[in-house]
Amino acid sequence: MGFAAPVDPARATELLAAAVRGAAADHVEVALLARAGEYTRFAGERVHQPQDITEQQVVVRAVVDGHAARVATSALDRVPDAVRRATAIARDLGRSARGPGSAWTPENAISDDHLLWHEDTAAFDAPARVAIAAHAMASARQMGATAAGMVGRAVTQLAVASSTGALRHVVATEATGSLTVGDGDGSAHWANLHRSRDGLGLTPATVADVVARAVRTRGRKPLLDGVYTVVLGPEATGELLGFLGVLGFDGGLAEAGVGVATGPGRRVASELVTVADDASHPFGLPIPFDVSGTSKAVVPLLTAGLVGAAVGDRTGHAHVARESLPAPVAANVVMAPGTDHDLVAGVADGLYVERFWYTRLVDRQASTITGVSRDACFRIVDGTLAEPVRGARFTQSVFDLLTTVDGVGAELRAQPIMNVWNGSVTAPAIRAHGFRFGSR
Repeated sequence: MGFAAPVDPARATELLAAAVRGAAADHVEVALLARAGEYTRFAGERVHQPQDITEQQVVVRAVVDGHAARVATSALDRVPDAVRRATAIARDLGRSARGPGSAWTPENAISDDHLLWHEDTAAFDAPARVAIAAHAMASARQMGATAAGMVGRAVTQLAVASSTGALRHVVATEATGSLTVGDGDGSAHWANLHRSRDGLGLTPATVADVVARAVRTRGRKPLLDGVYTVVLGPEATGELLGFLGVLGFDGGLAEAGVGVATGPGRRVASELVTVADDASHPFGLPIPFDVSGTSKAVVPLLTAGLVGAAVGDRTGHAHVARESLPAPVAANVVMAPGTDHDLVAGVADGLYVERFWYTRLVDRQASTITGVSRDACFRIVDGTLAEPVRGARFTQSVFDLLTTVDGVGAELRAQPIMNVWNGSVTAPAIRAHGFRFGSR
C-alpha cells in the first residue's frame, strides 16, 4: 500500500455516507478514525523492534428523542450493525427516561476534503530513519554514553458523515522523534512531533546538543529541598500545560461549574502567558474538525494571563476515548512563544529543569500537581549552568507558578497529550519563580 491513508478515501466517505442514509435515528454521526504508523526504535548499538502499526475505529453516535448513544467497531463491514445498535440503545434510553433528552446535535452540512500532506514526511522512510538512529548511537558512543529512542512517520485519517448532510475527510502526515542519551550516571532527552519532517528539527546539531547535555550531567548531586527560580525546558512547560484541561478548560468540567474556566477574565498567569487550543497552528498535530464533523475553533484558554473560555462540543472539541466517557477536551494546546533565546542568563541562583515524569493532579481547586524532575537538570549560578542535580520530587500549583513567569523562550516543541486522539501540547521554555522541590 505504501505510505498512504489507511483506508482508501473514496471508500471511507462512501461507507460512512451509506451508513448515515440507512439510519433510523433522529440524528446520526459516523466517524472513521484511522492511523498508519512506521516506527524505528533503537538502543545501544542497534536498531530493534521496528514497528508498522495500523489501527482504525468507527464510532457511531445516534440520537433519538434527545437521547444519545455511542457504539464503536474496528470492522468496516460491521458499520451498519453499529448504527443499528447505537440507534436501539438511544431509543431504549429514551423509553427508560420517560421524556426527551438534551443531547446536542451539530447543524453543519459541510462537505470538504483536506490534505495536510508533507512530502518531506512521506520521504522519511526506513533507511532515512535508520541513518538518524545510527548517527545518534555513534555520537553517543564517542562520548562514552549510549543513545536510545524512536523516530517515525504516520498518516492520520479522519472521516465524518452525519444525517445533517455533513461529509468531511482529512488525511495528515505526522513525523515524530525522541532521543535519550545517558551512561548510567547522567542523561539528557529530546522529543518533538510535527506534521512535517523538516519541522521536527531532528538534525545532527540536535543530536550533538543532547549528547553534550548528557555528558554535562555526569556526577549529579542530590537537590536540596527548597523553593527555586527555575528555567523549564519546553517539555517541562508542556507537561504543566497538559493539565489545563483537567484544571477546568475541558468542556465537561466547565459545564458542571468546576474549575478555572468558570471565572473568565480572572488573572491566573503572567501577562507573558498566552495559551490557546488552536488546531490551525502549524506546530503539533493540527486537524480541522472533530469526531462530530464540527469545525475546530481557536479557543483562547489564557490571554496575557487572563482566563478565557473552555472548549466544548460547539467549538469542535468532541472527543472519544477508551479510557474515559465522551467529553470535550483541549486537544491542540499551544502556548505563544516569546523572544528570549537565553533564559538562563537572567538567573543568578536557580535551576534548569529539562522535563518531568510521574506527574499527577493533587488538587484541582488549587491547581496543584506533583511529579519528579528528570534527565538534564542543573543548578544555575550567575547566569550559567553549573553542577548537575538528580531528579527530585516536587509539589507545585500550576497557576501560582505561571503568575511568576518573567521570560518565555522563542523555540516551540510539541508532545502528545496522553489518551487524547491526535492530541498535542506545544510549548516554549519559561523562566519562573517559587518552584518548590521536596516536602511541603
